[in-house]
Amino acid sequence: MERAWIHIRGIVQGVGFRPFIHKLVREYGLVGTIKNTSSGVELELEGERATLETLIAVLPARAPKLAVIEALEARYFQELKGFTDFRIVESKTEALRDTLISPDIAICDDCLRELRDPCDRRYRYPFINCTNCGPRFTIIRDVPYDRAKTSMASFPMCPDCDREYHDIENRRYHAQPDCCPVCGPRVFYLDRDGKRLAGDAIELARTALKAGQIVAVKGLGGIHLACRVDGERIARELRRRKQRDEKPFALMCRDTACAEKICEVSAAEREILEGFRRPIVLLRKKRPGLFHISENARVGVMLPYTPLHVLLFGEDLDMLVMTSANLSDTPMMTENEEAVQKLHGIADGFLLHDRDIQTRCDDSLCWVLGGGEYFARRSRGYVPFPIRMERALPPILACGAEQKASFCLSRETCVFPSQHIGDLKNLETFESYTQQIAHFENLFDIKPRALVCDLHPDYLSTRYAEERAGRENIPLIRVQHHHAHLAACMADNGVEEKVIGLVWDGTGLGTDGTSWGAECLVGDFRGFERFASLRPIPLIGGDRVTRETDRVAFALLREAGLSTDEIENGESYGRILDLNLNCPLSTGMGRLFDGVAALLGIKTRCTYEGQGAVLLEAAVAEDRAAFPIAWEGEPLRFDWRPMVCALASGRDAGVGTGRLAARFMNTLIEMAALQCLRAREKTGLNTVCLSGGSFQNLYLMARLPEKLEAAGFRVLRHRRVSPNDEGLSLGQLMIARAALGSRQVGAYEEEDSLSQLR
Repeated sequence: MERAWIHIRGIVQGVGFRPFIHKLVREYGLVGTIKNTSSGVELELEGERATLETLIAVLPARAPKLAVIEALEARYFQELKGFTDFRIVESKTEALRDTLISPDIAICDDCLRELRDPCDRRYRYPFINCTNCGPRFTIIRDVPYDRAKTSMASFPMCPDCDREYHDIENRRYHAQPDCCPVCGPRVFYLDRDGKRLAGDAIELARTALKAGQIVAVKGLGGIHLACRVDGERIARELRRRKQRDEKPFALMCRDTACAEKICEVSAAEREILEGFRRPIVLLRKKRPGLFHISENARVGVMLPYTPLHVLLFGEDLDMLVMTSANLSDTPMMTENEEAVQKLHGIADGFLLHDRDIQTRCDDSLCWVLGGGEYFARRSRGYVPFPIRMERALPPILACGAEQKASFCLSRETCVFPSQHIGDLKNLETFESYTQQIAHFENLFDIKPRALVCDLHPDYLSTRYAEERAGRENIPLIRVQHHHAHLAACMADNGVEEKVIGLVWDGTGLGTDGTSWGAECLVGDFRGFERFASLRPIPLIGGDRVTRETDRVAFALLREAGLSTDEIENGESYGRILDLNLNCPLSTGMGRLFDGVAALLGIKTRCTYEGQGAVLLEAAVAEDRAAFPIAWEGEPLRFDWRPMVCALASGRDAGVGTGRLAARFMNTLIEMAALQCLRAREKTGLNTVCLSGGSFQNLYLMARLPEKLEAAGFRVLRHRRVSPNDEGLSLGQLMIARAALGSRQVGAYEEEDSLSQLR
């Protein structure tokens, strides 16, 4: 007989791991204890050495499907403690907190069956859960993951739930959010003025929705606004009330069959739609229409992921608009009182509950590309799951950019990207950003010894980094925006050697002080060279061009030597350009897309970021032709003027808008391939990374990699983080690691001594 001390790190709390171990230990006839710790799970087992070793060998393969074992350490001792049974003992808080936290998990099939079973005591109970599903990340306050450290602490278990909790044969054995109608959270319904109505809250909400009303619904990570899809007037009223004129709404469908009524659903898309993460998946519409929901070729669809959502749909509602309840550019609401107050005049009723949302977490949003997720937003269902690196990193906080803000923290070989925060344009979003940084640092016991931020001095994320670095006297590294994008794609694919990078987005401050955005870079984590770009575009009125895209069209036409008479405010724009009043130059690919969309009459006034580019992609028709490609200057720059002349000529000759849109994007594909070929000739490099928000265009992503691979390139794209600015903090982190590891910052300016890192 020997005693084994076993320590397991990873996602091993809140996923039924201790009950699994209890059953496994009983199967092998062993005795001992198990407890959660701040760094994972700790076991002490006694039995014959061969039996102990066999259990340890089979443990990883038989672990619960939601568990992730990052490391397993075992030590053996001759000294016995004389255990007589196996017990789950009180959790242990350690000086080092090194555990991982599970994301929120969609309702499992077992709970779904009970929810619909009139004989079950949890029949129609909207908070039913077990060790295989339910809230995790959004309810946890601290680790170890025990009920007392979650939002469930306010709901003492009734005798029946307590009995299940301690029954090893029950799947709710040590399920921390376990609850029922007797002891658990409760749902209630309020009218538009916040008055609680008597009756079945969910049926009251269903009645309101069927009657064409707009209902605020509190879910896992925030509050949504819901309404019927089939009534165009209702959705347009929601747009009016929410002041969201044209930005697409997400839909929640009762099941995949309902989604298939309006969308094409591939086998891979079905798998991700129905999986336990339940993101919003951007699906192609079967036919034109649903413009009151989404004006582009795709619509975002998700399936119910909580029992409350399942009950809300019942058997007779096929699909609902399900959009975040927030005011313009502010975070998703999470608190009942805030919702009643701020959504007054927007929501006709409120389906709320009394379980606090500890952590705000938006729905994840993705396309399905190559059989897997291609993220526009990585959030609920995925966060706070870490990304594993091959080599250890020092504790670093990467602060991200401004749009689609996120941050990233490192600890040894784990990197923790945050959930989607939003655009850092107001105090509410910035407060959410700083609160989440503090929450992550506490959960994962990370005290940053260096900070990294964008070069842009006016980003709130940069100002936060500057202030904190000064206050805590730790190094600050500034990283060029597009270099961070390149590094993010490299890290996403586990690559460290030098590569060619195509980084296309709207804007980012370049090292020369101008706005970049259509860059062909050559580099790695240690540094980069700007190999190629495009001819700069004058931005008439600065940032106003992102909303008034006819300003870009005017600049394109005039630079190409063409008539600008068609532009409504052309005379005014011309004077501004002549006087060079706030007309910065930009090589942004997003701005080129905006200008072409306006030039083709698709969109001249945008109500949300990237709208022109989205509608340009949606307009594409089949056409394989491309326009002439010209070059100028050094670094090698794509001269778009001949292309603009060809676009204007084709438009005036009556060539269809869709065909011209295709030719424009085909030209960009040809141009990018030529840039990469020239970079390979000069450097010998053969790997190309694609990053930046412009690569959310699936027309490009379906054709550009194919073009490059046909030329012999190895092509890498994002898989685990977003290609847009949300994923950029991962790249910042890796660049900082390289700079700090070599005790120098390369092209970047260090604000403080590195002595604390030694």
